[in-house]
Amino acid sequence: MLATFLLAVSFVRPGTFSGARVGAVDLLSPLLTALSQPFINAADFVGNVSGMAELRAENARLEAENARLKEWYQTALVLQAENQSLQALLNLQVEAHHNFVSARVISDSGRAYVKTVLIAAGREAGVEKGGAVLSGEGLLGRIIETGEKASRVLLLSDFNSRVPVLMEGTRQRAILTGTNRRFPTLTHLPPDMPMREGIRIVTSGHGGLFPPGLPVGEVSIGEDGLPYVRPFADMDRVTYVRVLDAPLDPNLRRGRIGPED
Repeated sequence: MLATFLLAVSFVRPGTFSGARVGAVDLLSPLLTALSQPFINAADFVGNVSGMAELRAENARLEAENARLKEWYQTALVLQAENQSLQALLNLQVEAHHNFVSARVISDSGRAYVKTVLIAAGREAGVEKGGAVLSGEGLLGRIIETGEKASRVLLLSDFNSRVPVLMEGTRQRAILTGTNRRFPTLTHLPPDMPMREGIRIVTSGHGGLFPPGLPVGEVSIGEDGLPYVRPFADMDRVTYVRVLDAPLDPNLRRGRIGPED
């Protein structure tokens, strides 16, 4: 009532109660401040909540963009590896009389005692059992199974792998034998055969299992003193391979037997 009375008088005669009005304002100011504080706090809270929502939305957008960038980066790495693998295949020199099929590696055996991989080419593409399989760096193994659209490759490191090879510079023949470990070893060597690191190993062509002269690897002497071969081809980095046609005895020619017309 007092406040209403003072307000009415202040409109009629502004100067009459100016001192009392100021005193009333001073008296009521703390109360008004206390009463208005919850509303101020509520407004601040609403503003903070709105700001947090905007921050969360922006954070979600940035996380989605970061995930997309990571996907593109991984795609770029895969494409780069495929390009390097294909370029290496183009640089690999193979004798002109060999036909070949290029194929993608699609899986490995994943087993400790079987060293094989699958490639996405089979009989439909002309792949034959026994064909040599090469990366851009050198020999990987040979075809042991063929389907219509896929084939299995026995790698040089497999325990069942045997490859007749030749030591360049010495012309010494040997057998490259898989060990189920990273490096195959050389067997069937003369006991007094001198060995040194870095001797280049190629296929000999002996027995017709592989064409002669395919690059295989380099000699590395193990801690046990045995000669191992570090393959030129690194299976962990191979994406595409080249499959040569199954070898024929180079001393034989196709023809027919019978009287000439």
